[in-house]
Amino acid sequence: MRVGFIGASGIAGKHAQAYKNIGCRIAAVTDRTEARGRKFADTWGAEFFATPEQLCQNADVDFLDVCTFPGYRLAAVELAAKTHKHVLVEKPMAVDLETAARMIEVARAAGIQLGVVSQHRFDDSTLFLKRAIDAGRLGNILEADAYVKWHRSDDYYARPVKGSWAGEGGGALIGQAIHQVDVLLYLIGAVDELFGYWHLGATHKIESEDLVCAVLRYASGATGVIQAATAIWPGYPERIELHGTKGSAIVTGDQLTTWDVRDDEGEPAPISLEAKSGASDPMAISLTPFERQLADFGEACKFGRPPASSGVDGYRALQLVRSIYASCAEGRKVQIAPVEF
Repeated sequence: MRVGFIGASGIAGKHAQAYKNIGCRIAAVTDRTEARGRKFADTWGAEFFATPEQLCQNADVDFLDVCTFPGYRLAAVELAAKTHKHVLVEKPMAVDLETAARMIEVARAAGIQLGVVSQHRFDDSTLFLKRAIDAGRLGNILEADAYVKWHRSDDYYARPVKGSWAGEGGGALIGQAIHQVDVLLYLIGAVDELFGYWHLGATHKIESEDLVCAVLRYASGATGVIQAATAIWPGYPERIELHGTKGSAIVTGDQLTTWDVRDDEGEPAPISLEAKSGASDPMAISLTPFERQLADFGEACKFGRPPASSGVDGYRALQLVRSIYASCAEGRKVQIAPVEF
């Protein structure tokens, strides 16, 4: 498969290395900063184009990988639809639900695949837990929590767009913990009610939250907690904790570190203490789940099936994030209505 990049900074380098590792060709790139785009092109053997429009009209690519700030994602999907190219966007897929819904509609009408990067769905720990929960090995889930107590330096937020409502859609929850939000939804299912509190700019000069806590009730009847922060020094590996009537499981970083289940039988749990985490360094994360997700998206494009992390999945993660923000801002309990596409 041949990929064209829109945006060459930050996480784009991780994507590029993962594509190379799985045998995809990085055919083209565009970036609003020409020097950065050309450097990326030289590094990965791609052709540089001055604009996304030129890339889509002239580059021989099968799909686009969009590594921009969220504000450009709808425009990228509309451009992909016009030129009939599949499109994968980084998380969050948008800053608001109306834009996210429009992205899904545009892609569907054009008959192109829309995927959202959520690589932790492809961790060994998540894949194992999905199979185990579906098989009933934890029993009925009683509690499902996510703790993302990370640290980001003042330099990380130096650009005005970082941590802004308009540019990034918020702070620690939407920018960092949305990965764990997606994993909880993937493993446990929809949340139907929540209440949240936040700290706006607790330790950083940003307008959005660098610490937030929410209490959840899942549609299944389970309860849970989400804590997200970039204000906790020095930063600690994220955790997902699942507690059922038959036992408990804990994921630390990207690894399953605890599997305490009574009278358990079946596939051995992949316990490991060598976890990788972006707790204090955004790039200190494993390439393997990226490789798996990008390979899955390439197969989805090739064979015409939905990707394992689709636009609808991205919408549902964003819906939970925006609902927590609404609760924090308005000081009220928020109900989440299911949305069908």
